[in-house]
Amino acid sequence: MARSGMLGEAKKVELPQGVVAYREVGEGPPVVFVHGLLVNADLWRNVVPAVARGGHRCLSPDLPLGSHEIPMRADADLSPVGVADLIGDFLAALDLTDVTLVANDTGGALVQVLMVRRPERIGRVAFATCDALERFFPPVFRFLPPGARLPGSGWVLAQALRPRLFRRLPVTFGWLSRRPVPDEVMDSYLRPARDDGGVRRDLRRFLVGVHRRYTLAAAEEFGSFDRPVLLAWAENDRLFPMSLARRLADLFPDARLVPVADSATFVPEDQPAVLAGLINEFAPVSRR
Repeated sequence: MARSGMLGEAKKVELPQGVVAYREVGEGPPVVFVHGLLVNADLWRNVVPAVARGGHRCLSPDLPLGSHEIPMRADADLSPVGVADLIGDFLAALDLTDVTLVANDTGGALVQVLMVRRPERIGRVAFATCDALERFFPPVFRFLPPGARLPGSGWVLAQALRPRLFRRLPVTFGWLSRRPVPDEVMDSYLRPARDDGGVRRDLRRFLVGVHRRYTLAAAEEFGSFDRPVLLAWAENDRLFPMSLARRLADLFPDARLVPVADSATFVPEDQPAVLAGLINEFAPVSRR
């Protein structure tokens, strides 16, 4: 399944963990979009064009979180720390500096780990409702890491999401967006794991490693991250409440919290124009 043409030109980069596909459009200071579990770069299809028009180089990688099309190497570290390092390796391979990172859902947890491990290429971070602190994962999804240890669980999960009716259940995608995600986009998200055993293997390897100890440990170091942080947070989200956002914002020296109305966790799906506007205000067009 090809990614949305609105994300720009299709490219690939060789990293120590394997080949990562990404889309790129626009010119100017780099903005890298980090998606979460069981979605891919298509999550950003309605956000990227406006940010590119705002004077930014937009890069949207497909991370190995279950909706990618190129399996990673068999020995790749796909723990939360390993995938955070993969994002850092992506920035390094493309020699990106003073980067604006925009992260949603599980991607926010990975960026938090990256911020304290390898902050040197990061200029600022925008979180669009995401895992943080003790909510990695939120309670409704905490069955996934232990479930992933069971043989064949990747195949079972991929097949369970085949019926479209099941995709709106709270334990699948139902609480992630206010409105149903278009079927063709959901196919982009779900078909890779159904069709490719290597993708399912990568998904399981990530899931078994998910634990709140990673986000809690990262949070202890946020006081030393002196660059700007934006939290564009769905104000009535069921998975990541506003109280979590306030606690997260208080940990950073330079953070701004902006409530986003009429949205669930997938702010890029529910309120893409609002999110794009906030990113354009937050990310400078000229380098510092």
